[in-house]
Amino acid sequence: MKIYIGPYTSWYGPYQLAETLCFWAKETVVDEYGMKSKPDYVHNFGEWLAHGSVEPEPEVGEIRSWDRERHMTWLYKFLSWIHSKQKRTIKVHIDRWDTWSMDHTLAPIILPMLVQLKATKHGAPMVDMEDVPKELRATKAQQNKYAKGGDVDPKHFERWDWIMDEMIYAFEQKNRDHWEEDYYGPYIESEDKRELFGRFEWIDDEGRKKHQERMSNGFRLFGKYFESLWD
Repeated sequence: MKIYIGPYTSWYGPYQLAETLCFWAKETVVDEYGMKSKPDYVHNFGEWLAHGSVEPEPEVGEIRSWDRERHMTWLYKFLSWIHSKQKRTIKVHIDRWDTWSMDHTLAPIILPMLVQLKATKHGAPMVDMEDVPKELRATKAQQNKYAKGGDVDPKHFERWDWIMDEMIYAFEQKNRDHWEEDYYGPYIESEDKRELFGRFEWIDDEGRKKHQERMSNGFRLFGKYFESLWD
């Protein structure tokens, strides 16, 4: 298998051009979350490059500019045309042996991606309460209470961390050679030469079953929340 996937194409429009041209303008902290932004005049310059005019911030109840049609300058249209021609480079070559055990081929690729996503993610999707332990669940009333204030309940991000941990666990175990051996042994050779096989001193079938069930649930969660694997 040979795979090359290039970076996503990035949008470079009038506002980005304004920041480039105003290279001397420094970013400053603009809100309580530590978000940084360039001075207002840089944004206004971008507005003018994009729409030919600068629109003031809307009053309460007014329609925001992005909710309605606005004039687009020739520059905006030109930069949009350039962006439409950009394509992300994706090259995938699959060898015959890659699909002999496709699950084992994909597991070592998926695992480090999940680990990196958990370390770098900036948000969390909504998850179904039945997919997490009881101590992480929130009632509908609790969720609605925080939603009214435009927020999520205190356990929202913990739930997604738990879901991701279960996915990671499943693929970690898939990447182990013969994890089942944790529940067998030691092996004792038969003293009777007429017997081809010996026996294990002990077998923990219950433990092996629980291990497999947790792995299977992790794979189930991976499939269910596949489209939520974003940063």
